[in-house]
Amino acid sequence: MWEYRGQKRPPFAEPVGAGQESVWDFPRPPKAVPCNRTVEVSHNGIVIGRSTKTYRVLETASPPTFYLPANDVDWPQLVKAPGSSLCEWKGLAAYWALTLDPSGAPVAWSYGDPHQEFEMLRAHASFYPGRVACYVDGERVRPQPGEFYGGWVTSELVGPFKGAAGSQHW
Repeated sequence: MWEYRGQKRPPFAEPVGAGQESVWDFPRPPKAVPCNRTVEVSHNGIVIGRSTKTYRVLETASPPTFYLPANDVDWPQLVKAPGSSLCEWKGLAAYWALTLDPSGAPVAWSYGDPHQEFEMLRAHASFYPGRVACYVDGERVRPQPGEFYGGWVTSELVGPFKGAAGSQHW
């Protein structure tokens, strides 16, 4: 089903400028790579997480997601949210909401028992940049299109990105 798996870019891929990378060069299946950039997550000016020891998960057609180690997350600000989802690559995801948000809408997810290939994500969490403020080296991250996806769009990325209207066939 997937014609593009990081080996070639589709004809509709945006051109890559200096200092940029194309999400169409990312692999499928995805890969987690260590990242030492400063990643910060906050809500209403209160820091929820900050780390320079993250993992960046790269997957064809999607902006990366950044996973912060549990020790760098202020867990009392989060509460387990209802529901879960299954990623064919990473495993069963649990969701987390803000403790002070009565809606209980998830702002983060984690893999308590990830598949072997993603064991490095155990005791890590990622956040939805459309629901909390996420920063990479001081740049405010924009959310990946679509409500389900949690990719972090920065100025260094070019797409188009999975989740946008008409991307269901990717």
